[in-house]
Amino acid sequence: MTETKKKPAKKMPFAPVRPRRTKTEDSPRMTERQRAARKRQNIANQQNRSENRSRKEGLHRGAKLVPGEVRITGLIADELTRAFAVILKLDGPADQLMKAFFKSNPKLGARDRQILAEAIFFGLRHLGGIAWRMKPMKPARVPRVSALLTLMLQYGPDCMNKAVLKGDAEVVERLYKTDITKAPKHIQDEMPQWIYDRLVEQFGPEEAHAVCTASSGSAPLDLRVNTLKAKREDVLAELAEHGIVGSAMRFAPDGIRLADKPALIRSPMYQEGRIDVQDEGSQLIARLVGAKRGDMVCDFCAGAGGKTLALGALMRSTGRLYAFDVNEKRLAGLTPRMRRAGLSNVYPMAIRDEKDNRIKRLRGKFDKVLIDAPCTGTGTLRRNPDLKWRLSPEELARINGLQHSILEEAAKLVKAGGRVVYATCSMLKVEDQDVVEAFLASHPEFELLNAAEVLAKQGIELPSWQTGRFGNYFVMLPNLHDTDGFFAAVLQKKSDAGVKAEEKEKKRPAETQRKETLS
Repeated sequence: MTETKKKPAKKMPFAPVRPRRTKTEDSPRMTERQRAARKRQNIANQQNRSENRSRKEGLHRGAKLVPGEVRITGLIADELTRAFAVILKLDGPADQLMKAFFKSNPKLGARDRQILAEAIFFGLRHLGGIAWRMKPMKPARVPRVSALLTLMLQYGPDCMNKAVLKGDAEVVERLYKTDITKAPKHIQDEMPQWIYDRLVEQFGPEEAHAVCTASSGSAPLDLRVNTLKAKREDVLAELAEHGIVGSAMRFAPDGIRLADKPALIRSPMYQEGRIDVQDEGSQLIARLVGAKRGDMVCDFCAGAGGKTLALGALMRSTGRLYAFDVNEKRLAGLTPRMRRAGLSNVYPMAIRDEKDNRIKRLRGKFDKVLIDAPCTGTGTLRRNPDLKWRLSPEELARINGLQHSILEEAAKLVKAGGRVVYATCSMLKVEDQDVVEAFLASHPEFELLNAAEVLAKQGIELPSWQTGRFGNYFVMLPNLHDTDGFFAAVLQKKSDAGVKAEEKEKKRPAETQRKETLS
């Protein structure tokens, strides 16, 4: 039997290696529209990677989002819809809800987060107009439409294509074109009716409109230089080295205003306590206290401690600075901030309320007392736009009663010849002048000082029209000063000799006083 030789298997050459497309390369089968969309996504991804690197280095310039240049992706529209479904219910502070939202979406890039954050705040600032356009629909019930309408109002009708709008294109475009000038005045000014009416009563229609318009804008990022650790010119130079534009404030001697909103929290200058974030108006209120080396000072409603830190620096970390607050959790956050700022003279104390027994033991002991009273926060609407929609006349009445009680109790802490500063971040007269005037009417041992003169003695010159417009009070408004809205009254407790002389004068017979006046 003949053995059949097996033919050797035909040696096949290696199959040619097909080059793999990278994520940024286009498929030959892609349409022009798909290629354009891919290109925009690649640019956005590159920006996200670049900004994430900047954040890790501790300084991030936070580029401005310019209408006409921002393109909204399907991802942004979907995520904003998810966010609005929760935040527009107004069940809690928007910043806390937004923080929880971003925590649940850790994979979002820096630029996407920036677009979403600004869209959320824009939607809250203009919620009145959005709701009016959507009537009878409610934004919280139709989060998809309200999200798309918000983005279109913010960045213009060309910020997203039909694919992003999906089946909502027709309704969103119709709502976008709605004539808002046909809405009631308070809707046009993005303010609840009851707050708007109070502002018109205080300022008149024209200025109330200006106040509302400014309050619906965004606030700048203000810094306070900690003079225990740095000089303002050195901080400005360091910021400039990182390409961050800042300028010295108009009024606050230690303040810097930034052109953009960089993320500074992880930067060396913040971590080392050389700077802190604080609005210019808030810095000036700390100045009104007049705290100096060796004083015994009380920050009666310290909260997170922004003004406490400013006072501690003015005292050069000497004397004793008590920080009282009823919120123990917020007060606990002051301790690491004190260490970072290099302050050793601060004594945080959680209290039950303004009538806490421990406070009574300190009556008549303090040189200066700052009362940063709890308030409606209507002066901070640029930073907390949800507040105006969550407030109510009933809440105002509750807070107002507390303000009167706190001023009454806290004023007992100051010694004769000492100073009390009553302050709020509200623009409503009932929380400001009305509280102070009621207190002075029943406390002749206190007198109202001219706030502008108090600041002038420290080299701080307010506009010449300030006193003529607001009298002895300190008032800052977003439309006039480009700060948050603030109010403060500087109350001086008369010396014992002055009080006794005044009481003696009151006891003199009226006829004797009349004769002396005529002679």
